[in-house]
Amino acid sequence: MRGERPDEDAPVADASGRLSPVPRDPRQIQLEIDAARESLAATLDHLVARTSPQRLRAQGQAAAQSFLQSPAGLATMGALGLLVTLVVVQKVRSR
Repeated sequence: MRGERPDEDAPVADASGRLSPVPRDPRQIQLEIDAARESLAATLDHLVARTSPQRLRAQGQAAAQSFLQSPAGLATMGALGLLVTLVVVQKVRSR
């Protein structure tokens, strides 16, 4: 009989979030939960790998080396070296 159990006629949300008048099979619900869990685990693993301190350090070192070997990097280091030399000379002369 309809209506004997209060949850029997209640609408149920489907995978898209829309309400469905047909109750879903518990096995199907469990499969959807398992699929979502696996997807979340894969996403978390991907994020952990992308934000690994060792990986970030290696990327930073590679970027710095690449910049320092470029013409702009060489010019920057030359200018920095000249500036340091001028500051040291100024300090020595002021003594």
